[in-house]
Amino acid sequence: MEPTVTRLTDQLVASYAQVGGINHLDGKNLPSKRVIGDITVNLLRLLFPGFFDERVLHSSEIKVETASLLDSVLGSLEGEIRKSFEYAPPPEMTRSELKNFARQTTLSLLESLPSVRELLQTDMEAAYHGDPAALSQEEVILAYPCVEAIAVQRVAHQLYLRNVALIPRIMTEWAHSRTGMDLHPGASIGSHFFVDHGTGTVIGETSVIGDHVKLYQGVGLVAKSLAAGQALRGLKRHPTLEDHVTIYAGATIMGGDTVVGEGSTIGASVFLTSSVPPHSLVVQEDAKLKVLSKKDRQHPSTDFSI
Repeated sequence: MEPTVTRLTDQLVASYAQVGGINHLDGKNLPSKRVIGDITVNLLRLLFPGFFDERVLHSSEIKVETASLLDSVLGSLEGEIRKSFEYAPPPEMTRSELKNFARQTTLSLLESLPSVRELLQTDMEAAYHGDPAALSQEEVILAYPCVEAIAVQRVAHQLYLRNVALIPRIMTEWAHSRTGMDLHPGASIGSHFFVDHGTGTVIGETSVIGDHVKLYQGVGLVAKSLAAGQALRGLKRHPTLEDHVTIYAGATIMGGDTVVGEGSTIGASVFLTSSVPPHSLVVQEDAKLKVLSKKDRQHPSTDFSI
């Protein structure tokens, strides 16, 4: 017999009672992922005026357009931050105080946008001057995933520093889904940061990255082990990269005690779990490449190390 809507409803509601860990019923009103996505787009419009708009933005109207966009972001973001504080309230704060604190936090974030733009200018310059394939600075902003991912991370980091729950991670995961770059909002990232190609980049929460750092695709700054789970919360779990470090594709740097010294270069596919001094070159020498004849797999035509 074909299931009826009533029967299907009863089955699903029974599941809600039995499998309660993935329900959110009768709880706090959580921030909306859809709304946060819309807010993030508008923040990008404020950070890069004219680049994320669908019409020409003239300098004669920039003040009016900016005021209108700021007003929209202020209203919607304040509401989402208020939900965040209701979900994870600051200690000993009343509901009325939470409302005012949400507004002050939102205004504080918006006040930080000019300084965020100064950092993003350095990121764009690093991308343009660091990639001979870049035809223009406009192409870098419009087409390079690293610029969008880093811009979102830098704004989300400001919220993270203000102890706003949920929203910073929603923002960076929104960017992750668009760019393939997983940049945790807790990571501290210096100026002139460039990730060439971008895909597969993972930067953990407690990573510290200095100025003029360049990464390639597939680089991971990760923890050595998460077996202890929540007991590791708040501890330094991810590496530190000092100024002028370059890390090539596929390298993995692990551990909160691992420091890559200033001016060092980490080669492709390196698996690094300990610190290296400044101006080091770390390469993988153990790998062996074999080129075999497709006609006779038993007799390699070439055998050499890389």
